Amino acid sequence: MADQASARVLTVDVGNTVTRFGLFAAQPKNRGRGSAPELLGSCAFTTLAPVTADEARVQAAHALELLPPCELDGAILSCVVPSITQAWRTALNALAPTRALVVGPGLKSGVPMRYDDPGEVGADRVANVVAACAAHGSPVVVVDLGTTTNFDVVDNSGAFIGGIIAPGIALGADALAKAAARLPMIELRAPRHAVGKNTREAMQAGVVLGEAARIDGLLDAIAAETDLGDAPVVLTGDGAETVQALLGHETHLDAELTLRGLALLWEANQR
Repeated sequence: MADQASARVLTVDVGNTVTRFGLFAAQPKNRGRGSAPELLGSCAFTTLAPVTADEARVQAAHALELLPPCELDGAILSCVVPSITQAWRTALNALAPTRALVVGPGLKSGVPMRYDDPGEVGADRVANVVAACAAHGSPVVVVDLGTTTNFDVVDNSGAFIGGIIAPGIALGADALAKAAARLPMIELRAPRHAVGKNTREAMQAGVVLGEAARIDGLLDAIAAETDLGDAPVVLTGDGAETVQALLGHETHLDAELTLRGLALLWEANQR
C-alpha cells in the first residue's frame, strides 16, 4: 500500500437492480464515533446478471473513468446476487493491487451477530449497520429502500439482533402494473391527495403513501418489541428522500450509507 495514512479504496455494492461504486480516501486505523472515510466520488450502473468476470471488469473500469483519477490501493465487494459474486471478485482482483475483500463469513465487522444464521445476513445489510453504528452509535435502526425494503436493528450493546425484509416500493408498483391489466406503470412520487382523483393518483397513494405508512408502522412494531427507546433511524436507498418527507418518525437520510460501510469494513480488515 502506497500511503497508510490515506489509501484509495474502491467500494462496490452489487444489488439486485443497481450496482453502485464509491471511491474513498480510507485510513486503516481506529476511528472515533462520527468519523468516516472521505467519499471522493460515486456512480451507479444497472446490475448485469448473469455476468462474466470480463463483463464485470469492463463495468468497473467504466465506473473508474467516472470517478476521480487515482491509483487504487484496494477494493471491497458487497454482492447480494450469489451467482455473480465470483465474477465480481475476479474482476476486482484484476483491477486492484491487492486481493479484493468480499463481505461475508470470515470478514470481521466489529458488530456481533445475534441471528439464527449470520451467514444469511445480506452483505449490504452488514455494511449498513457498520456505517450506521460508526455515525450514530448504538442502538440504531437502518431502513434501506431498494428492491426490498430492509429494516436492520442494532441493540444497546451494539449487536445486530435481526430485522425485517419487505417488498420494495418499486417492486410493489411493478407488481400492480403486471398483475392488473388496466393498471399502468406510475412515477414513484407522492400524490397531492391520499384519496386519488384518477387511477395514477390512486396507485401513487397506495404505493408511495402506503410505503411511508408501512415504514412508520413497522418502526412502531420494532419499538414495541425491543427496549431501544428513541434509537436513531437511518434511511437510505432509492427513493429514501421522497419517503422521508412522508414519515411520522424522525429519520437521518444517508444516501451513501452502504458504500461508506464498505470503506469502514475495508479499513477494519487491514489491521
